[in-house]
Order: sequence, then C-alpha cells, then structure tokens
Amino acid sequence: MKYAYELKMKVRDYECDLEGIVNNANYQHYMEHTRHEFMLEAGISFAEMNEQGIVPVVARITIAYKVPLRSRDEFLSCLRIHQNGIRYVFQQDIYRLPDMKLAARGTVDTVCLVNGKLSRCQDLESYLQPYFSEQ
Repeated sequence: MKYAYELKMKVRDYECDLEGIVNNANYQHYMEHTRHEFMLEAGISFAEMNEQGIVPVVARITIAYKVPLRSRDEFLSCLRIHQNGIRYVFQQDIYRLPDMKLAARGTVDTVCLVNGKLSRCQDLESYLQPYFSEQ
C-alpha cells in the first residue's frame, strides 16, 4: 500500500496496561503524533495557522485494533490523506515491526475553523494537495 508518510516509533513501558499490551487510547496518540510530524514535513505550522485564524480540528475518529503492541515493540505508523468536501480524511495504519503485522487501522476526519467558522481552507489545501491519494 502506498502511503504519503511513514514514521517509525517505539512503545514505552508506561503506555501499557496490566495485561502488558498498549492501552487502546495510546494508539490515538500515535496517530496524532504521526499527523503532526507529517504536517511539519509538508511545511505546515500549526502555530502560524493559528495566528492566521485557521484551526484544524478532529471531527471524528474510528480505530480498529488488530494485533496488540507490547512494551518496547517498534512499529511503523503510516498515513494516507484525501479530501472529501470540507473534510481532510486521514487513513492511518500502524504495523508492528519487524513482521509488519497490522496492529491498528484508523480513519481520522478533520475539518478547519477559519476565523471561528467551519469552512474550506485554500491555504491548507495547497500544502496538502501533493499528498492526496485516491480513495
């Protein structure tokens, strides 16, 4: 599968629950960190957008958990992005390394508030356009 961005990370001990597996909420943190690193690489600064009155926000997240990650596991967090109306849809997959077993698959819908109103953001679209994938 072709991804717009990939980020290698490692599970930290405190992210695991009593069963010794990564607590479900941490997968959302992994996905958010991946989106933020992707945006930085794409030349997008959240601080600069905020100064211009542009605030991207998460509207919806769904995550399917497949194979658990455990303490000190390394994993690859990947994303694809496409636009659907005013929504930017991130399709995100997390693979355990080195066997590349799918650990989690998520879909994150984001929207922009421009000067406090829900709307399209042409500036953001111009940065993201080269990364858009076919659905």
